[in-house]
Amino acid sequence: MPLHISKVAFGCASIETFARRQALRAKDGVVPLVTRFRPTRADELIGGSVFWIVKHRILARQAILGFALRESDRRTIISLDAELVPVRATARRAHQGWRYLDSADAPGDLEGDETGLAELPPALSARLSALMLI
Repeated sequence: MPLHISKVAFGCASIETFARRQALRAKDGVVPLVTRFRPTRADELIGGSVFWIVKHRILARQAILGFALRESDRRTIISLDAELVPVRATARRAHQGWRYLDSADAPGDLEGDETGLAELPPALSARLSALMLI
């Protein structure tokens, strides 16, 4: 099973804002995520996902496609799939950098969820999640 990471979507007040930001960064179906250091478990992360934290809740994920080194400043570029997949909202404290996340601890996708949560309007879903009702 692949390993995942969680990361805060800094400065985003909603998942819609974050989706717009990622769409602007996308080029040829890939979104670059620039970070200072390469994760020590990078080989385990390929095929996993970055789970994005917005307002203290994990709300979406993007698949990790690979890693590259930017020669100009020696920073690591994590290549992410441009598709932002909504996941079951899960409470998570904000943190700096990233945190590893095992597959067993990762929230499930809303797409194949049979509970009907994917059909809720985003504002209602966010409110119910904030109240910890879903």
